[in-house]
Amino acid sequence: MKLRKLFCSRRPVGDAGLQATCRGSVVPSLRTAKRLQPRDSQGFARTSMTFSFILFLVSSAMPANAISLDAALARTLERNPTILDARIRLEQAAGRRLILRSNGLPNIRLQGLLGVQGGKRSGESNPQPFGLARGFFTYPLIDAAVPASRRRGDVEVLLAEQRLNVAVVEQLHATRIAFYAALFNDSLRELGEAQRQRLADNVTTQAERFQAGQSDRGALASARLLEQELNPRIEDVRRGYQGALLTLAVSMGDEISSTSDLERPDGGLQFVAGGYDLRAETATALSRRPDLELARLLVRAAAEDQKIIEAAYYPALGATASGTYIPVTVHRGNGGSGNSSDNIISSEVTAGVAYTWRVVDNGQVGGRVARARAVREMNEISLRQLEANVSLELKRIDNNLRAIEQRWKSLNGAVASAEQNVNVVQRTLAEGLSSQLEFRTAESSFLETRSALLSTVYQQNVARAEWDRATGRYFQFSKDTAENSH
Repeated sequence: MKLRKLFCSRRPVGDAGLQATCRGSVVPSLRTAKRLQPRDSQGFARTSMTFSFILFLVSSAMPANAISLDAALARTLERNPTILDARIRLEQAAGRRLILRSNGLPNIRLQGLLGVQGGKRSGESNPQPFGLARGFFTYPLIDAAVPASRRRGDVEVLLAEQRLNVAVVEQLHATRIAFYAALFNDSLRELGEAQRQRLADNVTTQAERFQAGQSDRGALASARLLEQELNPRIEDVRRGYQGALLTLAVSMGDEISSTSDLERPDGGLQFVAGGYDLRAETATALSRRPDLELARLLVRAAAEDQKIIEAAYYPALGATASGTYIPVTVHRGNGGSGNSSDNIISSEVTAGVAYTWRVVDNGQVGGRVARARAVREMNEISLRQLEANVSLELKRIDNNLRAIEQRWKSLNGAVASAEQNVNVVQRTLAEGLSSQLEFRTAESSFLETRSALLSTVYQQNVARAEWDRATGRYFQFSKDTAENSH
């Protein structure tokens, strides 16, 4: 006997409004109840009770703290700590870009000096304040490091964006897998509960036959033992379900405490037949996967770092200007004259072009260039390995999906046969024509076959999630450097 849940639904029927359907029977809606209500107060009370009963059934049919997969993914994007940390690092990358661009912008420095000078000299008061201001201006006219630094700053922001995309894909995938794991364990729990109800009915039947003298005590003990053997399995599945709920809550960034009620996934696992175009999907994955985009950006960043270091080999030309402003209160000594009118008071401004060129390296720049070149080559090797693994990974997932589909087709027929067999053996056992061993074998076969079917559906959902991750379907990426770097 299968356990039946109380399920009520509402549907529009003509002008009668919404009708609630429970186990095949239709409960009158509010409009229908108003047409059927009597004139007396007792009829009005019965109508009110009917409407309250409808509201109770509808509210009880809706699961508490249920969350859909789309809502779980949206909450992960909003609250996941790893994603939030990646967003903060994106803001840091914008500051890093400003630093890298600063070497190509004008540089202005100001210095000031204030004080009081004293002493007894002819014609001046004592003490006397003084001050001066100095300014320096430099601007690179020719510098090989400036273009590479600007490109490196843009790549820095793109790197942070792709790291954010990678974090989004990883956390969304983890949320989806935890969601499926919770649904799978809950399905196994429901299957175990249904089987335990079947075994409980068998215990009741054997107890009645024992009291009627149609069976011995051993048959009743075997039936009770068979029922109790299922309890550890149900408890293991329940613990797995709670663990999946905890993982799902952590991925969504929910606050977890001893009194918090964890969100429960809504819906069920469905088997979706169909395949993919492996060649087209491989080409799409190579152009869309965030980890590949991140690896390509790392190669670009290493190349720009190498160019920045190599810029020290080339001459640099820059415009310079400096000036000193001295107010009239500043007196400079004239070499011993006692008259204040002989003091020199002047301001000055100088401008020119500065030219530098490193002639002797001594290995300082060459060593840094060799190290940067090695980093770039290692990044290129890693990128080639990732690109080569894409086709292998997709082919492995595609083969796995094909094998799962074949297994699901074979298990579908086996489940129907096993269920029919266990029903026949249960009826014959109630009549005393079968043994407990035959019933145990039939029941175990049905349970294992049904569990294998549920496991196959779960594996297919996980494989489809892996396919979406491997092809980059979790997120869309922008390749335009100009749009992403400004």
